[in-house]
Amino acid sequence: MGIDSEDAIFQVVVNDEEQYSIWLEDMDVPAGWRATGPRGTKQECLSHIEEVWTDMRPRSVRDQLDAGKR
Repeated sequence: MGIDSEDAIFQVVVNDEEQYSIWLEDMDVPAGWRATGPRGTKQECLSHIEEVWTDMRPRSVRDQLDAGKR
C-alpha cells in the first residue's frame, strides 16, 4: 500500500509552534509533534488543517509580534 492509497488512514499532527501536518496513522508520531484533530483520509485531514490553520506564522513569531504591540 502506498502513501497515496485510498485505504491509507492519516492523522492530523501539530507541533509546539502550532504548525500542522498529516502523518500515517499506523506510524509513530515523530518527536516534537502530537496527534490532534481527526483521523481519516488524506483529503479529510488536509481539509481539517485548511479550516483550522488560519495563521501560518509559527506561534513564537505571533507571540513576539503580539508582545511588541503592548
